[in-house]
Amino acid sequence: MTELKVSKSLTAWLLGLTIVVIGLGGLIRIYDAGESCPDWPLCFGTLGFDVSEEEQEAWWAENPDEVDSRGSGHRYSTFQIFTEWFHRFLAGVFLGPLVLLNWYLLRKEEDPGKEVRFASTLTVILIIWQGAIGWLTVEMDNLHWSVALHLSSALAFTLSMFWLWLTITMVEGGIPSWMKIDHGISRRWRGIVTWLSIGAFVSILSGTFVSTTPGANMGCGVDGIPDSWPLCEGNLMDSVEDLVLQSQIIHRWLVGLMLISLGAASYFIWKEGKEDSKHTLRNWIWFATGIFATNASIGAIYVITWNMEEGFFEFLSLVHLMLASLTFLIMAAAWIGCVISTEEMA
Repeated sequence: MTELKVSKSLTAWLLGLTIVVIGLGGLIRIYDAGESCPDWPLCFGTLGFDVSEEEQEAWWAENPDEVDSRGSGHRYSTFQIFTEWFHRFLAGVFLGPLVLLNWYLLRKEEDPGKEVRFASTLTVILIIWQGAIGWLTVEMDNLHWSVALHLSSALAFTLSMFWLWLTITMVEGGIPSWMKIDHGISRRWRGIVTWLSIGAFVSILSGTFVSTTPGANMGCGVDGIPDSWPLCEGNLMDSVEDLVLQSQIIHRWLVGLMLISLGAASYFIWKEGKEDSKHTLRNWIWFATGIFATNASIGAIYVITWNMEEGFFEFLSLVHLMLASLTFLIMAAAWIGCVISTEEMA
């Protein structure tokens, strides 16, 4: 069982590293560095990040078919290039190889179980897929749908790492107490948790379109309260003629629907088990609801704090991304707990 114990620890570390890499992806967007390494896997044809403006200009001259969406004369700072380079470095030099090493360690284990083997293989497939999507995102000049696909794949990989850790834990001695959900509760709530997970995921995707489409984050205006928030250009309901450019109003509708759904779920699951202080699923749903509500407030603050001199406070968008991702991962983890509980009962 030595390899199994090592793999469990390694999986936990990889899970943490994955969250860091996702955060770095958000940092890249904040500093407008998404195209600061226009080629892949190199960066301006080099392995480093210290590329001067003159060297950037020379690279563009040697690669006339390449296009920067910010214009042919745009040049990036060393820090901007570093954020993209470091994101790739962590993913390509550490995360990818260590996922493969983890898979190898589990293959050496005499009998880790079918679920452990499948989960470890899935992590390898998804990390390779994520690398391919990263290349596609660079090729597409960080077009909104490619960034949304990249983030979706990252979240799927994160879940696969969590599932791998959980399956190893179960082989070692059973499911952790904070994942144990009563059979009857899981049977009644599994469908609801599934839809709440999907809703959280769709909310993230719609937010990705807002953050990566030029002008979309100003789609409801920047006139403060109430015209820009909670209203949209002074209207409670506005017609949608361009799904991408007006993605902010669609995002708001989805967030509002999720807030109502999570609030209702929080109330009904409290009502169902208010005498049970160890109601695991209730705690998961309450946690997700609290984070989602806080994040909706951060989204509002992001819009209403815009000013002519500094524009948007972009650090808030990074917090917004991480909390949205956390909400989805919490609901998805709760769904996994429901699935395990119902399968054990069967």
